[in-house]
Amino acid sequence: MHAVEVNFDGLVGPTHNYAGLSYGNVASLSHASSHSNPKEAVLQGLEKMKAMHELGLEQGIFAPHARPDINVLKRLGFTGTDSQIIEKAFKADPVLLRACYSASAMWTANAGTISPSADTLDGKVHFTAANLNNKFHRSLEPVTTTALLKAMFNDERYFSHHTHLPAQGFFGDEGAANHNRLCDSHADTGLEIFVYGASSFNSALPKPVKFPARQSLEASQAVARLHQLKPENQLFIQQNPDVIDQGVFHNDVIAVANGNVLLCHEQAFLHQADTLKQIKQAYLGNKPLHIIEVPTNKVSITDAVSSYLFNSQLITLSDDSMILVAPKECQRNQAVHDYIQEMILADNPVQQVRFFDLRQSMQNGGGPACLRLRIALNSDELAAVNPAVRFSEEKYTQLVNWANKHYRDSLSSDDFADPMLLTESYQALDELTSLLNLGSVYPFQQE
Repeated sequence: MHAVEVNFDGLVGPTHNYAGLSYGNVASLSHASSHSNPKEAVLQGLEKMKAMHELGLEQGIFAPHARPDINVLKRLGFTGTDSQIIEKAFKADPVLLRACYSASAMWTANAGTISPSADTLDGKVHFTAANLNNKFHRSLEPVTTTALLKAMFNDERYFSHHTHLPAQGFFGDEGAANHNRLCDSHADTGLEIFVYGASSFNSALPKPVKFPARQSLEASQAVARLHQLKPENQLFIQQNPDVIDQGVFHNDVIAVANGNVLLCHEQAFLHQADTLKQIKQAYLGNKPLHIIEVPTNKVSITDAVSSYLFNSQLITLSDDSMILVAPKECQRNQAVHDYIQEMILADNPVQQVRFFDLRQSMQNGGGPACLRLRIALNSDELAAVNPAVRFSEEKYTQLVNWANKHYRDSLSSDDFADPMLLTESYQALDELTSLLNLGSVYPFQQE
Protein backbone atom coordinates (compact mmCIF):
# COMPACT_ATOMS: atom_id res chain seq x y z
CA MET A 1 0.00 0.00 0.00
CA HIS A 2 1.22 3.51 -0.82
CA ALA A 3 2.39 5.60 2.14
CA VAL A 4 3.55 9.16 2.67
CA GLU A 5 5.48 10.86 5.41
CA VAL A 6 3.47 13.65 7.01
CA ASN A 7 5.31 16.37 8.88
CA PHE A 8 3.21 17.63 11.78
CA ASP A 9 4.71 21.02 12.60
CA GLY A 10 4.29 22.51 16.04
CA LEU A 11 2.54 25.88 16.25
CA VAL A 12 4.62 28.21 18.38
CA GLY A 13 2.63 29.07 21.50
CA PRO A 14 1.47 32.58 22.53
CA THR A 15 3.97 32.69 25.43
CA HIS A 16 7.10 32.00 23.32
CA ASN A 17 10.00 33.46 25.30
CA TYR A 18 13.75 33.24 25.86
CA ALA A 19 14.33 32.08 29.42
CA GLY A 20 17.55 30.12 28.84
CA LEU A 21 16.06 27.05 30.53
CA SER A 22 17.80 24.34 28.51
CA TYR A 23 21.24 23.58 29.93
CA GLY A 24 23.30 21.93 27.20
CA ASN A 25 21.52 23.84 24.42
CA VAL A 26 23.97 26.57 23.42
CA ALA A 27 21.45 28.72 21.51
CA SER A 28 18.92 28.59 24.35
CA LEU A 29 21.51 29.65 26.93
CA SER A 30 23.06 32.40 24.80
CA HIS A 31 19.72 34.17 24.15
CA ALA A 32 18.41 34.02 27.72
CA SER A 33 16.39 37.09 28.74
CA SER A 34 16.21 38.49 25.21
CA HIS A 35 12.91 39.99 24.06
CA SER A 36 10.89 37.47 22.06
CA ASN A 37 8.27 38.00 19.36
CA PRO A 38 5.58 35.30 19.63
CA LYS A 39 3.62 36.58 16.64
CA GLU A 40 6.66 36.60 14.37
CA ALA A 41 7.59 33.13 15.60
CA VAL A 42 4.22 31.51 14.86
CA LEU A 43 3.99 33.22 11.46
CA GLN A 44 7.49 32.04 10.52
CA GLY A 45 6.45 28.48 11.32
CA LEU A 46 3.22 28.79 9.34
CA GLU A 47 5.16 30.12 6.36
CA LYS A 48 7.35 26.99 6.38
CA MET A 49 4.26 24.76 6.56
CA LYS A 50 2.74 26.61 3.61
CA ALA A 51 5.91 26.19 1.55
CA MET A 52 5.99 22.44 2.23
CA HIS A 53 2.31 22.17 1.26
CA GLU A 54 3.03 24.02 -2.00
CA LEU A 55 5.72 21.45 -2.81
CA GLY A 56 2.92 18.88 -2.87
CA LEU A 57 3.76 17.37 0.52
CA GLU A 58 1.31 16.28 3.18
CA GLN A 59 1.60 18.70 6.09
CA GLY A 60 -0.02 18.54 9.52
CA ILE A 61 -0.52 20.94 12.43
CA PHE A 62 0.38 20.23 16.07
CA ALA A 63 -1.24 22.54 18.63
CA PRO A 64 0.75 24.27 21.40
CA HIS A 65 0.27 23.61 25.11
CA ALA A 66 -1.62 25.78 27.58
CA ARG A 67 0.80 28.10 29.35
CA PRO A 68 1.34 29.14 32.05
CA ASP A 69 0.86 25.78 33.75
CA ILE A 70 -1.23 26.96 36.69
CA ASN A 71 -1.77 23.45 38.01
CA VAL A 72 1.92 22.83 38.59
CA LEU A 73 2.21 26.19 40.39
CA LYS A 74 -0.61 25.05 42.67
CA ARG A 75 1.23 21.80 43.30
CA LEU A 76 4.26 23.87 44.29
CA GLY A 77 2.32 25.71 46.99
CA PHE A 78 1.03 28.88 45.30
CA THR A 79 -2.59 29.61 46.21
CA GLY A 80 -5.45 31.95 45.30
CA THR A 81 -6.98 32.95 41.99
CA ASP A 82 -4.98 32.54 38.81
CA SER A 83 -3.96 36.20 38.96
CA GLN A 84 -2.88 35.88 42.59
CA ILE A 85 -0.87 32.74 41.84
CA ILE A 86 0.99 34.53 39.04
CA GLU A 87 1.66 37.57 41.25
CA LYS A 88 3.00 35.39 44.09
CA ALA A 89 5.13 33.23 41.80
CA PHE A 90 6.62 36.28 40.05
CA LYS A 91 7.68 37.75 43.39
CA ALA A 92 8.89 34.47 44.90
CA ASP A 93 10.65 32.87 41.93
CA PRO A 94 10.45 34.58 38.52
CA VAL A 95 12.63 31.89 36.91
CA LEU A 96 10.17 29.20 38.01
CA LEU A 97 7.28 31.25 36.64
CA ARG A 98 9.01 31.64 33.27
CA ALA A 99 9.54 27.88 33.15
CA CYS A 100 5.79 27.44 33.64
CA TYR A 101 5.25 29.87 30.74
CA SER A 102 7.66 28.02 28.41
CA ALA A 103 6.38 27.38 24.88
CA SER A 104 8.91 24.55 24.38
CA ALA A 105 6.22 22.14 23.14
CA MET A 106 6.63 23.94 19.80
CA TRP A 107 9.52 21.52 19.17
CA THR A 108 7.39 18.55 18.25
CA ALA A 109 10.41 16.42 17.35
CA ASN A 110 10.46 15.91 21.12
CA ALA A 111 6.74 15.18 21.39
CA GLY A 112 7.24 11.44 21.15
CA THR A 113 8.47 8.47 19.16
CA ILE A 114 6.31 7.06 16.38
CA SER A 115 6.68 3.70 14.65
CA PRO A 116 4.85 3.21 11.32
CA SER A 117 2.58 0.22 10.82
CA ALA A 118 5.03 -1.32 8.34
CA ASP A 119 7.45 -1.91 11.24
CA THR A 120 5.12 -3.21 13.97
CA LEU A 121 3.90 -6.74 14.72
CA ASP A 122 0.25 -5.71 15.05
CA GLY A 123 0.26 -3.55 11.92
CA LYS A 124 -0.71 -0.37 13.79
CA VAL A 125 1.01 3.01 14.06
CA HIS A 126 2.41 3.26 17.60
CA PHE A 127 2.82 6.49 19.60
CA THR A 128 4.72 7.04 22.85
CA ALA A 129 4.92 10.59 24.16
CA ALA A 130 8.37 11.51 25.48
CA ASN A 131 8.70 12.04 29.24
CA LEU A 132 11.27 14.86 28.78
CA ASN A 133 12.23 14.50 32.41
CA ASN A 134 15.68 16.07 32.03
CA LYS A 135 14.32 19.63 32.13
CA PHE A 136 11.58 20.83 34.49
CA HIS A 137 9.82 23.01 31.91
CA ARG A 138 9.68 20.15 29.42
CA SER A 139 8.61 17.55 31.99
CA LEU A 140 5.27 19.39 32.10
CA GLU A 141 4.46 18.30 28.53
CA PRO A 142 3.78 14.53 28.19
CA VAL A 143 0.20 14.39 29.53
CA THR A 144 -1.03 17.12 27.17
CA THR A 145 1.05 15.72 24.32
CA THR A 146 -0.65 12.35 24.72
CA ALA A 147 -4.07 14.03 24.78
CA LEU A 148 -3.24 15.92 21.58
CA LEU A 149 -1.96 12.79 19.84
CA LYS A 150 -5.12 10.91 20.76
CA ALA A 151 -7.27 13.78 19.46
CA MET A 152 -5.37 13.76 16.16
CA PHE A 153 -5.04 9.99 15.74
CA ASN A 154 -8.21 8.70 17.36
CA ASP A 155 -9.12 5.61 15.31
CA GLU A 156 -8.20 2.51 17.32
CA ARG A 157 -8.24 0.36 14.18
CA TYR A 158 -5.04 2.05 13.04
CA PHE A 159 -3.41 3.84 15.99
CA SER A 160 -2.06 2.61 19.33
CA HIS A 161 -1.10 5.08 22.10
CA HIS A 162 1.18 4.33 25.05
CA THR A 163 1.67 6.13 28.36
CA HIS A 164 5.00 7.97 28.58
CA LEU A 165 7.85 6.15 30.34
CA PRO A 166 8.47 6.58 34.10
CA ALA A 167 9.47 10.21 34.57
CA GLN A 168 12.95 9.91 36.01
CA GLY A 169 16.51 9.82 34.76
CA PHE A 170 16.96 6.09 34.21
CA PHE A 171 14.32 6.24 31.49
CA GLY A 172 15.01 9.72 30.12
CA ASP A 173 13.23 9.93 26.76
CA GLU A 174 13.37 12.89 24.36
CA GLY A 175 11.33 11.42 21.52
CA ALA A 176 11.90 11.50 17.78
CA ALA A 177 14.87 13.88 18.07
CA ASN A 178 16.88 10.73 18.87
CA HIS A 179 15.13 8.38 16.44
CA ASN A 180 15.82 7.81 12.74
CA ARG A 181 14.30 5.47 10.17
CA LEU A 182 15.91 4.16 6.99
CA CYS A 183 13.84 2.46 4.26
CA ASP A 184 13.38 2.15 0.50
CA SER A 185 10.09 4.04 0.68
CA HIS A 186 7.80 5.17 3.50
CA ALA A 187 5.52 2.18 2.82
CA ASP A 188 8.30 -0.36 3.22
CA THR A 189 9.51 -2.00 6.40
CA GLY A 190 12.20 0.23 7.84
CA LEU A 191 15.23 0.08 10.11
CA GLU A 192 14.44 2.17 13.19
CA ILE A 193 17.64 3.60 14.63
CA PHE A 194 17.49 4.65 18.27
CA VAL A 195 20.35 6.96 19.27
CA TYR A 196 21.08 7.21 22.99
CA GLY A 197 23.43 9.48 24.90
CA ALA A 198 24.29 7.11 27.76
CA SER A 199 23.18 3.99 29.57
CA SER A 200 21.58 4.24 33.02
CA PHE A 201 22.51 0.70 34.05
CA ASN A 202 25.74 -0.05 32.16
CA SER A 203 28.48 2.06 33.74
CA ALA A 204 31.04 0.66 31.32
CA LEU A 205 29.62 2.81 28.50
CA PRO A 206 31.06 6.34 28.29
CA LYS A 207 29.04 9.43 29.19
CA PRO A 208 29.39 13.14 28.50
CA VAL A 209 31.18 15.11 31.22
CA LYS A 210 29.88 18.67 30.89
CA PHE A 211 26.30 18.42 29.62
CA PRO A 212 23.65 15.77 30.36
CA ALA A 213 22.85 12.83 28.11
CA ARG A 214 19.10 13.28 27.76
CA GLN A 215 18.26 10.00 26.03
CA SER A 216 19.03 6.74 27.82
CA LEU A 217 19.57 3.38 26.18
CA GLU A 218 17.01 1.87 28.53
CA ALA A 219 14.34 4.36 27.43
CA SER A 220 14.96 3.59 23.75
CA GLN A 221 14.74 -0.15 24.41
CA ALA A 222 11.47 0.29 26.31
CA VAL A 223 9.92 2.28 23.44
CA ALA A 224 10.95 -0.41 20.96
CA ARG A 225 9.23 -3.03 23.14
CA LEU A 226 6.07 -0.95 23.50
CA HIS A 227 5.92 -0.48 19.74
CA GLN A 228 6.20 -4.23 19.10
CA LEU A 229 9.15 -3.84 16.76
CA LYS A 230 10.70 -6.93 15.27
CA PRO A 231 14.37 -7.50 16.23
CA GLU A 232 15.47 -6.88 12.65
CA ASN A 233 13.61 -3.52 12.62
CA GLN A 234 15.62 -1.94 15.44
CA LEU A 235 19.16 -0.80 16.06
CA PHE A 236 20.56 1.00 19.12
CA ILE A 237 23.64 3.18 18.66
CA GLN A 238 25.38 5.64 20.96
CA GLN A 239 25.85 9.32 20.27
CA ASN A 240 29.40 10.59 20.64
CA PRO A 241 29.65 11.90 24.25
CA ASP A 242 32.30 14.43 23.21
CA VAL A 243 29.91 16.25 20.87
CA ILE A 244 27.16 16.29 23.52
CA ASP A 245 29.63 18.30 25.59
CA GLN A 246 30.00 20.69 22.63
CA GLY A 247 26.27 21.50 22.54
CA VAL A 248 24.87 18.58 20.51
CA PHE A 249 22.09 17.93 23.01
CA HIS A 250 20.05 15.68 20.67
CA ASN A 251 21.00 13.40 17.81
CA ASP A 252 19.03 15.60 15.37
CA VAL A 253 21.61 18.35 15.90
CA ILE A 254 24.30 16.10 14.36
CA ALA A 255 22.47 13.62 12.07
CA VAL A 256 19.26 13.24 10.03
CA ALA A 257 17.88 10.31 8.02
CA ASN A 258 15.23 10.02 5.32
CA GLY A 259 14.44 7.08 3.06
CA ASN A 260 17.76 5.58 1.95
CA VAL A 261 19.88 8.57 3.04
CA LEU A 262 21.69 9.17 6.32
CA LEU A 263 23.30 12.61 6.60
CA CYS A 264 25.64 12.76 9.58
CA HIS A 265 28.76 14.51 10.83
CA GLU A 266 31.88 12.36 11.02
CA GLN A 267 31.87 12.85 14.81
CA ALA A 268 28.17 12.04 15.30
CA PHE A 269 28.45 8.57 16.82
CA LEU A 270 30.66 6.72 19.26
CA HIS A 271 33.10 4.46 17.36
CA GLN A 272 31.71 5.91 14.15
CA ALA A 273 33.33 3.59 11.61
CA ASP A 274 32.00 0.51 13.38
CA THR A 275 28.59 2.13 13.90
CA LEU A 276 28.20 2.97 10.22
CA LYS A 277 29.21 -0.60 9.36
CA GLN A 278 26.44 -1.83 11.70
CA ILE A 279 23.90 0.42 9.98
CA LYS A 280 24.91 -0.83 6.52
CA GLN A 281 24.62 -4.45 7.63
CA ALA A 282 21.24 -3.91 9.29
CA TYR A 283 19.71 -1.88 6.45
CA LEU A 284 16.66 -3.69 5.06
CA GLY A 285 16.17 -1.91 1.74
CA ASN A 286 16.97 -2.93 -1.82
CA LYS A 287 17.94 0.56 -2.93
CA PRO A 288 21.56 1.61 -2.36
CA LEU A 289 22.05 3.17 1.07
CA HIS A 290 23.63 6.63 0.89
CA ILE A 291 25.58 7.63 4.00
CA ILE A 292 26.70 11.22 3.59
CA GLU A 293 29.38 11.73 6.21
CA VAL A 294 30.32 15.40 6.63
CA PRO A 295 34.03 15.80 7.49
CA THR A 296 35.15 18.05 10.34
CA ASN A 297 37.63 19.85 8.08
CA LYS A 298 34.69 21.11 6.02
CA VAL A 299 32.09 21.70 8.77
CA SER A 300 33.30 21.98 12.35
CA ILE A 301 31.15 20.96 15.31
CA THR A 302 30.90 24.66 16.20
CA ASP A 303 29.57 25.47 12.71
CA ALA A 304 27.21 22.49 12.80
CA VAL A 305 25.72 23.64 16.12
CA SER A 306 25.48 27.34 15.25
CA SER A 307 23.96 26.75 11.80
CA TYR A 308 21.84 23.69 12.67
CA LEU A 309 22.81 22.07 9.36
CA PHE A 310 21.81 18.62 10.63
CA ASN A 311 18.59 19.94 12.14
CA SER A 312 17.40 20.55 8.60
CA GLN A 313 14.58 18.44 7.21
CA LEU A 314 15.35 15.85 4.55
CA ILE A 315 12.20 15.32 2.50
CA THR A 316 11.39 13.05 -0.44
CA LEU A 317 9.64 14.73 -3.37
CA SER A 318 7.25 13.14 -5.87
CA ASP A 319 10.10 12.34 -8.30
CA ASP A 320 11.95 10.42 -5.54
CA SER A 321 14.63 13.09 -5.24
CA MET A 322 15.18 14.79 -1.89
CA ILE A 323 15.23 18.39 -0.74
CA LEU A 324 17.11 19.78 2.25
CA VAL A 325 14.95 22.27 4.18
CA ALA A 326 17.48 24.35 6.08
CA PRO A 327 17.46 27.45 8.29
CA LYS A 328 18.89 30.67 6.82
CA GLU A 329 21.76 30.35 9.29
CA CYS A 330 23.11 27.63 6.96
CA GLN A 331 23.08 30.11 4.10
CA ARG A 332 24.92 32.74 6.15
CA ASN A 333 27.65 30.36 7.38
CA GLN A 334 30.15 30.17 4.51
CA ALA A 335 31.60 26.76 5.38
CA VAL A 336 28.15 25.20 5.77
CA HIS A 337 26.79 26.86 2.64
CA ASP A 338 29.76 25.66 0.60
CA TYR A 339 29.31 22.11 1.85
CA ILE A 340 25.57 22.08 1.03
CA GLN A 341 26.31 23.20 -2.54
CA GLU A 342 28.92 20.44 -2.83
CA MET A 343 26.48 17.86 -1.47
CA ILE A 344 23.60 18.65 -3.82
CA LEU A 345 25.93 18.35 -6.82
CA ALA A 346 27.26 14.96 -5.70
CA ASP A 347 25.90 11.52 -6.60
CA ASN A 348 23.13 11.12 -4.01
CA PRO A 349 19.35 11.73 -3.85
CA VAL A 350 19.68 15.19 -2.18
CA GLN A 351 19.38 17.48 -5.19
CA GLN A 352 18.15 20.84 -3.91
CA VAL A 353 17.99 23.06 -0.84
CA ARG A 354 15.49 25.63 0.46
CA PHE A 355 16.40 28.11 3.19
CA PHE A 356 13.83 29.44 5.69
CA ASP A 357 13.87 32.27 8.19
CA LEU A 358 13.13 30.63 11.55
CA ARG A 359 15.12 33.06 13.68
CA GLN A 360 12.64 33.13 16.57
CA SER A 361 12.89 29.35 16.95
CA MET A 362 16.61 29.16 16.16
CA GLN A 363 17.47 31.64 18.92
CA ASN A 364 15.82 29.31 21.41
CA GLY A 365 17.70 26.27 20.13
CA GLY A 366 15.43 24.64 17.56
CA GLY A 367 15.59 24.50 13.77
CA PRO A 368 13.33 23.11 11.01
CA ALA A 369 13.61 19.48 12.16
CA CYS A 370 12.90 20.40 15.79
CA LEU A 371 9.60 21.96 14.72
CA ARG A 372 8.16 18.82 13.14
CA LEU A 373 7.06 15.33 14.12
CA ARG A 374 7.35 13.04 11.10
CA ILE A 375 4.83 10.21 10.75
CA ALA A 376 4.66 7.69 7.88
CA LEU A 377 1.04 6.83 7.08
CA ASN A 378 -0.53 4.61 4.45
CA SER A 379 -3.65 5.82 2.62
CA ASP A 380 -6.12 4.23 5.06
CA GLU A 381 -4.28 5.66 8.07
CA LEU A 382 -4.04 9.11 6.52
CA ALA A 383 -7.79 9.06 5.86
CA ALA A 384 -8.33 8.24 9.55
CA VAL A 385 -6.37 11.27 10.81
CA ASN A 386 -8.47 14.09 12.26
CA PRO A 387 -9.01 16.08 9.03
CA ALA A 388 -8.95 19.43 10.86
CA VAL A 389 -5.22 19.06 11.66
CA ARG A 390 -4.26 18.53 8.01
CA PHE A 391 -2.81 21.65 6.42
CA SER A 392 -4.60 23.43 3.55
CA GLU A 393 -4.69 26.91 2.06
CA GLU A 394 -7.92 27.58 3.92
CA LYS A 395 -6.42 26.34 7.20
CA TYR A 396 -3.36 28.54 6.63
CA THR A 397 -5.53 31.64 6.26
CA GLN A 398 -7.54 30.73 9.37
CA LEU A 399 -4.39 30.22 11.44
CA VAL A 400 -2.73 33.43 10.25
CA ASN A 401 -5.85 35.37 11.19
CA TRP A 402 -5.99 33.54 14.54
CA ALA A 403 -2.35 34.37 15.31
CA ASN A 404 -2.71 38.03 14.33
CA LYS A 405 -5.75 38.27 16.58
CA HIS A 406 -4.30 36.63 19.70
CA TYR A 407 -0.48 36.89 19.76
CA ARG A 408 1.63 39.68 21.17
CA ASP A 409 4.39 41.30 19.13
CA SER A 410 6.86 41.27 22.01
CA LEU A 411 7.42 39.63 25.38
CA SER A 412 9.95 40.72 27.99
CA SER A 413 10.70 39.46 31.50
CA ASP A 414 8.27 41.87 33.14
CA ASP A 415 5.35 40.73 30.96
CA PHE A 416 5.13 37.45 32.88
CA ALA A 417 3.75 39.32 35.89
CA ASP A 418 0.77 40.39 33.76
CA PRO A 419 -2.22 38.08 34.45
CA MET A 420 -3.71 39.14 31.12
CA LEU A 421 -1.05 37.08 29.37
CA LEU A 422 -2.66 33.96 30.84
CA THR A 423 -6.13 35.10 29.80
CA GLU A 424 -4.99 35.91 26.27
CA SER A 425 -3.14 32.61 25.92
CA TYR A 426 -6.02 30.48 27.17
CA GLN A 427 -8.52 32.32 24.98
CA ALA A 428 -6.30 31.74 21.94
CA LEU A 429 -6.02 28.01 22.62
CA ASP A 430 -9.72 27.66 23.37
CA GLU A 431 -10.44 29.06 19.91
CA LEU A 432 -7.72 26.89 18.35
CA THR A 433 -9.27 23.68 19.66
CA SER A 434 -12.36 24.53 17.63
CA LEU A 435 -10.32 25.32 14.52
CA LEU A 436 -8.51 21.98 14.81
CA ASN A 437 -11.46 19.99 16.20
CA LEU A 438 -9.43 18.76 19.18
CA GLY A 439 -12.05 18.74 21.90
CA SER A 440 -11.12 19.56 25.51
CA VAL A 441 -7.42 18.69 25.51
CA TYR A 442 -6.26 21.40 27.92
CA PRO A 443 -6.60 21.30 31.73
CA PHE A 444 -8.27 24.72 31.85
CA GLN A 445 -11.03 23.40 29.56
CA GLN A 446 -11.72 20.53 31.92
CA GLU A 447 -12.10 22.54 35.15
